Amino acid sequence: MIGPRRAVLSDLQSVADLTREAYAVYLPVLGYPPVPVTEDYAPRIERGEVWLFADGSDIAGLCVTELLPDHLMLFSIVVAPPHQGKGYAVIMLNWLRELARAEGLAELRLYTNALMTRNIELYRRFGFIETGRRPNPRQPGFTIVDMAMPLD
Repeated sequence: MIGPRRAVLSDLQSVADLTREAYAVYLPVLGYPPVPVTEDYAPRIERGEVWLFADGSDIAGLCVTELLPDHLMLFSIVVAPPHQGKGYAVIMLNWLRELARAEGLAELRLYTNALMTRNIELYRRFGFIETGRRPNPRQPGFTIVDMAMPLD
């Protein structure tokens, strides 16, 4: 079973490497690195927004969150390529749902590129609904899909 811990600055390189490796599958699809690949994670780590999920001594995945007044925003969630297909994404999503509930929030939200269809399907199966589409302000010609999951 994997479990979460907050990342610390000494994890910065691991966070960057894991993010780059996990999103590599989308580079040929998009033609540019997805936003999480180019993110500076040091400030996010300092704010306590980066969570690592370990399987033994290996970092199996991570998620990056933003705690907002009315919802928890999921900026990024990745599973290390060697650990994909083991159900870790669902474990992390379940944990995020419980984190949002513990904070008294009514909703979990995320956004993703419309071309990341594999991720969109995973989110739908987990209970997210599409709430809208909008132009990507960082990459003209691309579309962002906004998704939300109301919490009981």
